[in-house]
Amino acid sequence: MSHTHIIAPRSGTAFPLRQGQVLTVFDPFGSQVADCLAFGADDVREVLSNGRTFDYEETIQLTTSHRLWSNRSRVMLEIIEDTIGRHDFLLAPCSEATFRHFYKDKPLHRGCFGNLAEALAPYGVEPDAIPVAFNLFMNVPFDGDSGQIRVLPPTSRPGDFIRLRCRATIRLRTQRQSR
Repeated sequence: MSHTHIIAPRSGTAFPLRQGQVLTVFDPFGSQVADCLAFGADDVREVLSNGRTFDYEETIQLTTSHRLWSNRSRVMLEIIEDTIGRHDFLLAPCSEATFRHFYKDKPLHRGCFGNLAEALAPYGVEPDAIPVAFNLFMNVPFDGDSGQIRVLPPTSRPGDFIRLRCRATIRLRTQRQSR
């Protein structure tokens, strides 16, 4: 069975995925970013973990064949196809505080964090329980010597996608950043 969820700009959605189901996230216009979170279906305290994922996959450059792990050391998602190969799992979802810090001259908005908090509230997830998101298509290169990171425009083109196979029954939350 296949379902399509179109995520409006600057909003979020949540839905269940059962073990074996495949999620395909498309970048419809190019240069887009979508924050992706996963929580255990039976216990929202089990969440997608960048730390466990980096430990077990032994890389921070996640793409096809890599798995995304929970804070309880359980594989939640596996990347089975990836046309872009550039995603971020280092940076927290942007928030009003982020914009105040980095963009003092621009209008404030609630950012990704606010969108995720709104989508997660009906499931009993409080804002303090929102972890670092797997930021699909986000371009965050780093300097191997200094460790300095930069946030650059996404390199994805219209139609680029990532496919993730659900390895454990979860509730998935995604949020689209712009356009």
